[in-house]
Amino acid sequence: MKRLRRVAWLVMVIADAGLLAWGMMAALAPEHLLGPGFAPILTAGYESFTRSSWSELTGTSPMTTAFMTVLFRVYGAYVVAFGLLAVAVAITAFRRGERWAWWALLVGNTIAFGSAMTYDWTVSAIGPFELTEYLGLALIWGALAVTTPFRAAGRPVPSPGLHGRDVSGRL
Repeated sequence: MKRLRRVAWLVMVIADAGLLAWGMMAALAPEHLLGPGFAPILTAGYESFTRSSWSELTGTSPMTTAFMTVLFRVYGAYVVAFGLLAVAVAITAFRRGERWAWWALLVGNTIAFGSAMTYDWTVSAIGPFELTEYLGLALIWGALAVTTPFRAAGRPVPSPGLHGRDVSGRL
């Protein structure tokens, strides 16, 4: 199990670091974050969702495009915050085998990657780069599957209590 956990936490860190890098690009330079057809993600998403031209919108309502860019940057900042937290949890508590970290990474990654996938589906902007979200979540779920904090039915898993003792008080 120790070898599986070592591989699993590295997979978790790599996948969450990828999400973190995406969030940094979304927050700092969304115009350079490529979407389907190698168009900037905001352009691709807007044009696919509205069937209108981003350049026309920019020409007729530049403040609307500026506002949409700000919203996307804020979304990127939230992804950065989650990515930093997920990497920290994976490197520390998950690596040590703490149950709460397993659950936190399951729920957090499912929501974080799921929200990115939901955006892509909503605006119909799915290209090769967006497929890495599916790969990242699949890798995370795989890493979590091989490190589940519970065993087969009927076999209780000792839960660490105070000072590293299990429920029975043993070390």
